Amino acid sequence: MSDTIFAISSGAPPAAIGVIRISGSEAGSALRKLAGRDFTARRSSLTTLRDADGDTLDQALVLWFPGPATATGEDLAELHCHGGRAVLAAVSRALEAISGLRAAEAGEFTRRAFANGRIDLAEAEGLSELLSAETELQRAAAIQMAGGAFSDQVEAWRTAVLRLSAQLEAALDFSDEDDVSELPPQFAEGIGMLSQELEEWLSRPRAEKLGEGYRVVLAGPPNSGKSTLFNALIESEAAITSDIAGTTRDVIERNVAIASIPFSFVDTAGLRDESEDTIERIGIDRAREQFARADTVLWLGPEGEGPERAWEVAAKSDAPDYQAKPSADYILSATKGAGVDELKQGLVEAARVALPKPGEAALNARQHAVLSDAAQALRGAIDQGDPLLCAEELRQARGAFDRLIGRTTTEDMLDALFGRFCIGK
Repeated sequence: MSDTIFAISSGAPPAAIGVIRISGSEAGSALRKLAGRDFTARRSSLTTLRDADGDTLDQALVLWFPGPATATGEDLAELHCHGGRAVLAAVSRALEAISGLRAAEAGEFTRRAFANGRIDLAEAEGLSELLSAETELQRAAAIQMAGGAFSDQVEAWRTAVLRLSAQLEAALDFSDEDDVSELPPQFAEGIGMLSQELEEWLSRPRAEKLGEGYRVVLAGPPNSGKSTLFNALIESEAAITSDIAGTTRDVIERNVAIASIPFSFVDTAGLRDESEDTIERIGIDRAREQFARADTVLWLGPEGEGPERAWEVAAKSDAPDYQAKPSADYILSATKGAGVDELKQGLVEAARVALPKPGEAALNARQHAVLSDAAQALRGAIDQGDPLLCAEELRQARGAFDRLIGRTTTEDMLDALFGRFCIGK
């Protein structure tokens, strides 16, 4: 943290503009060495950047932000240069030649923001998810986390637990009895309400689903139209289609967005009881394994023979040998496009129920596990007859809330998180 760091923080060159950020105690000195003068804080200035020999590097817009009220909590400078590779490389070399400066590591700017209290851990995780968002649903959920909505909620929970702890301490301190065997009714009611609120958060769809997408597996016997429907759903010729049985021998997976919702569509080998082809048998086994991972299975085979809760799809409705399904959920012809839009709409409606709602903060795996610890501690506090043990359970809940927003954490976990960021972030 004592080093001053720099990095290209804009997109990969070449580009119209290339932004180089400098953060640390020597940021102001480095700026003076490149530009030969001081700058008014938080006001853009056009200046010529020169190296140590006085050679011109570029004409750039310079922004100077004295700490601690900056993105990183340190003195911060931004050089908005022309975005050519040679220009950015030359300015970077000039910065590296200045004593006390070094190139930033992955995520180091954001890690400094966390270490200096500009953001908490939940906000940093939200920023990481925002940078990797590929759909509008992912962006909306990540912006809630990055903007501090979940952090505010955690602080509210923590404050509630502190109030409950204070009630418990008061009951212990002012009791006329040596042994307090019962707690006031409003105390148990308060824990119960807080515990219920945490359980509601834990029951929400997880953030990982936004990255993985709503998983739809197409299944059925050979030549049931799976690959043709798969291609129609993803609007690409990803799977080979043929009248020859067993053409698809392995799992084919493609990720697409429909109505801003991420989907993972999975085409599988045709299912049949016997096959002399070793490769095809392996494909059939893999197909069956996909059923357990699916959010929805589209069954294109004989009615009632698919996995439990599979959607019955009567495909190839335009074929001469078409066999109707009396209770089919969808009747379609993928080759002609008939019924495909209706199927897509049905999948979108199902995914909206299963995935986090637009703009709703969604817990990642770490947050879900830590919040589960807090919920377990609150349940333990409700069940405890001994006030001292109850106080310990409340302390455990507060510790879990602290871990959620990074008041207590480990270096290994921070390394893993910030290592996912790009160099300039």
